[in-house]
Amino acid sequence: HDEYIIKDVLAKDAGECAICLEELVQGDTIARLPCLCIYHKGCIDEWFEVNRSCPEHPSD
Repeated sequence: HDEYIIKDVLAKDAGECAICLEELVQGDTIARLPCLCIYHKGCIDEWFEVNRSCPEHPSD
């Protein structure tokens, strides 16, 4: 699923990760989906093992 997500390092705080509900803070390794949602890289990796869609946009 690597082509589906863009790995990045967060440049500024960005609220909370909808998967783990922990804050997304500057410097975190994150993954950006095509719908532009961002999550912790580890969170979305685990999520995609069971669910291939965005946690916030399941119809995409």
